[in-house]
Amino acid sequence: MKIADHMTTDVVCANLEDGLYQTMERMRERNVRHMPVLDDQERIVGVISERDIRRPKWVDDPNLARPYVLDNSVKVHEAMTGNPEVVAASDPVERALDVLIADRFGALPVVDGERRVVGIISTIDLLQALRDLLAKR
Repeated sequence: MKIADHMTTDVVCANLEDGLYQTMERMRERNVRHMPVLDDQERIVGVISERDIRRPKWVDDPNLARPYVLDNSVKVHEAMTGNPEVVAASDPVERALDVLIADRFGALPVVDGERRVVGIISTIDLLQALRDLLAKR
């Protein structure tokens, strides 16, 4: 089984300078929990998740100058996970499973040779693939 057979191709992406509130609203509207973050050349540079938005890692910094409020003053690049793990559409599903399990991610961006997003594969996509496989038995 290849990742291409199970990935979602209608991917909602964010930009580095998008506000967190705006990004969270887009996630809710599109019913997604993870969004690849793209640079000006539309190449992946990070991933932002609902968890990243709800409680960015830097919120617990004792030197934080202001309380964290979910609005558009905080930008995606301040809360995202940079340099994300990615997979290719031609990779076997096992590769995605290995990364998701090892790193405890909920989704992985699927990219082409130029690091442009062509899809995303989530734990839900993989559970659906497992269900389909079991149904054939």
